[in-house]
Amino acid sequence: MKLLLTSAGVTNPSIGDALVDLLGKPIADSSALCIPTAAHPMGGPASVWSFITGETPLPMCGLGWKSLGVLELTALPSIGEERWVPWVREADVMLVAGGDATYLCHWMRQSGLADLLPSLRDTVWVGLSAGSMVLTPRIGADFVEWPSAPDDRTLGVVDFSIFPHLGLEPDNTMADAEKWAAEIAGPAYAIDDHTAIKVTDGTEVVSEGHWKLFPS
Repeated sequence: MKLLLTSAGVTNPSIGDALVDLLGKPIADSSALCIPTAAHPMGGPASVWSFITGETPLPMCGLGWKSLGVLELTALPSIGEERWVPWVREADVMLVAGGDATYLCHWMRQSGLADLLPSLRDTVWVGLSAGSMVLTPRIGADFVEWPSAPDDRTLGVVDFSIFPHLGLEPDNTMADAEKWAAEIAGPAYAIDDHTAIKVTDGTEVVSEGHWKLFPS
């Protein structure tokens, strides 16, 4: 897949340009599926509704898509792959909400979406916070909120971890990021809400803010 891993959505023109570059066409000509699953255990119904409707300061679903649908992963096992897999394949982009990364990881596996990802070569994945972290190898114990999570491991689609919302007080200071990176013990990025990581054939940081790479 083509990945745009953000902390807080498409928050500035540089991230917006990176998204259009990955799509290969304007947003207004692109079909999107939004995945709100990660928001359920942390944000609740109002948070999910705000994400889907674009009535949030974190720009994702309200960017002016040609079409926008909702893909709720907890429902997919009862629908059958013959129904939902074509929906995913027809979409240009998946917009993945923040919330709990371990809960999202669980339902990506249970639904079968995780197994489908390698075949979606032209699809763009735009993650917001946990929607980005779920594709990394580990998120760190401090970010595990879901009581049923066995550990902090996630899907490992990319080979680096992400510390989002850098600079957001009181728990996301650079000192907090440094402690987290020492625990992760692998390559990791701390990124603020004006930074994204673009992954295609290589990895590129797109930023109008602050970020730091912690080498392994």
